[in-house]
Amino acid sequence: MRTPRAWRFVVSFVAAVGTVFAMAAPAYAAGDNYVALGDSYSSGVGADNYISDGTSCSRSYNAYPYLWASSHAPASFKFLACSGAKTGDVLNNQLGGLSSSTTLVSITIGGNDAGFSNIMTQCVLYGTTECVAAVNSAETFARNTLPGLLNNTYNQIRSHAPNARVVVLSYPVFYQLNTFCVGLSDTSRAKIDEGINLLDDITRTAVSSHPNFRFADVRSVFVGHQLCSGDKWLHALNWLDMGVSYHPFDTGHRYGYLPVFTNNAG
Repeated sequence: MRTPRAWRFVVSFVAAVGTVFAMAAPAYAAGDNYVALGDSYSSGVGADNYISDGTSCSRSYNAYPYLWASSHAPASFKFLACSGAKTGDVLNNQLGGLSSSTTLVSITIGGNDAGFSNIMTQCVLYGTTECVAAVNSAETFARNTLPGLLNNTYNQIRSHAPNARVVVLSYPVFYQLNTFCVGLSDTSRAKIDEGINLLDDITRTAVSSHPNFRFADVRSVFVGHQLCSGDKWLHALNWLDMGVSYHPFDTGHRYGYLPVFTNNAG
């Protein structure tokens, strides 16, 4: 039986449309080329089970980038986040992992630029007055200098990976307030939380001006799992291993960072 001319036209049109959509499909449809940048909150300090890669970056198999890669089978995965990294370290040491074929990037950055380590040292060792002063100094830096550093970093990421979705994750607020808790004073804990919220909000604002960047906020997910809560996902002060203090356990990565990143990576 002969096929009516109109029907042959419909079949040909559908086939042509299918070909066009197949050609236009994004590169990551068959598996992302994923690069994880950033500092210790992305490398996985405090999450244990560290990768033996000959560096001091403390990259963990339990960190959210590795957990995501393990469950999503990307076409490629480069784990470049490193403990202690500042924006300058990302620019000088991590951007080489990006290219036009990169389709997904994650990053946490800015905390070390603002002096996270110095703040916690002042707060732990010298008391409330010094703690408040240290956070005030960091807040001034965050308002006046950090936006430029972040925007330059984001611009360079886009330049090196023009086709990537970029997910910028926040830092968790450390303390659950208004509850009995030994250690720092209530004033110090509240001031530290204030500083983290300011840093995250400045980061959110910077991200908003960069197309195809997303700000992934972990703060609400960590509520109820902060220090001074009954089910913490963060290390408290650890005198035997100071480097892990105030960083997420593996649970903080698996149940905090990972779902937030996953929801924003698509």
